[in-house]
Amino acid sequence: MTDLDSVRLGFVGLGNIAQLHADEVLDVGGSVVAGTDVDDDARSTFAERYDADTFEDADEMYEHVDAVVVSTPNRFHEEYVIGALEAGLDVLVEKPLAHSLESAERIADVAADADGFCMVGFHNRFRGPVQVLDQYRTDGELGDVSHVEANYIRRRGVPGRGSWFTRKEVSGGGAVIDIGTHAIDIALYLMGFPEIEEVSAQTRAQFGPDDDYTYLDMWGYDEGAGGFDVDDSATAFVRCADGKTLSLEVAWASNRFPSQEIVVRGDEGGAHLDMADDSLTVLDTAAAGASHHRDTDIETADGEAHGLEQAYFLEHVASGETPSMNTVEQGLTVQRVMDAIYRSSEIGEAVSIE
Repeated sequence: MTDLDSVRLGFVGLGNIAQLHADEVLDVGGSVVAGTDVDDDARSTFAERYDADTFEDADEMYEHVDAVVVSTPNRFHEEYVIGALEAGLDVLVEKPLAHSLESAERIADVAADADGFCMVGFHNRFRGPVQVLDQYRTDGELGDVSHVEANYIRRRGVPGRGSWFTRKEVSGGGAVIDIGTHAIDIALYLMGFPEIEEVSAQTRAQFGPDDDYTYLDMWGYDEGAGGFDVDDSATAFVRCADGKTLSLEVAWASNRFPSQEIVVRGDEGGAHLDMADDSLTVLDTAAAGASHHRDTDIETADGEAHGLEQAYFLEHVASGETPSMNTVEQGLTVQRVMDAIYRSSEIGEAVSIE
């Protein structure tokens, strides 16, 4: 068993997401030794909570750690990921890879030649039902997976307007960048990351700009419509190589029931995966005895996805092995799809992905 505690782990960006990650690191037996943030209060809170050294300058912190978790707002991913890689460190960067395709490509270029590795924080891949379903696909039990329907829909869940999530300059986009990235990644993962050919999409901003938006069930102080200049929903259709397709519905707010359902269609079997409660049902049809449908509910052992992700990252840092999960190349593919969604919506027609 790899000694996770041997990895000197630092954090870049010390807000709520960093604390979530740090707590999980400690839960799986890792060690939090340092953190950096431009905000004095954030550094003070982190230092007290984790008994960690804190630094105002990230480059200075890099001299005292073996690996870092980057959990800053999206716009700053590039600066800190590249800085850490150039310092020879391993990096786990929160999703998405960057705030723009151009920024993501620059990260990928540096990562390709770096001594350290970079993982992208798509933690949902580590959920038990997702791992089961991916193994079923890999083993051929679903046959040829030709289509996936991916939903991440909230009824009312626009983040606090005026926060960095709702300002394009910092986030790079709205619902597509924030939660759509998860749905796209899981769908492509369960399809084996096929080559993307074309994307047709429409994004919308129907609720965030509304002065009378009913603000329910979401964190953050709401500054009103003036703090919102991103999308709050999107519909997309992705055409892949070999006739494979992906349909996407994502929304921070909508007048419908919430959904985090992923529907997988293969010619030997299919599946309904609900990310909201980790339920998984595998569906097929057989002729044994008499022709019949067979629906199999799958139960997996409990496991916190963030913690499993952290353990996987730390194990690879400690062993010096490059991870095969959550690679920069896969993160870049997700970024290209999101970029194509925005471009398609802007020009009103399908766009190709080179």
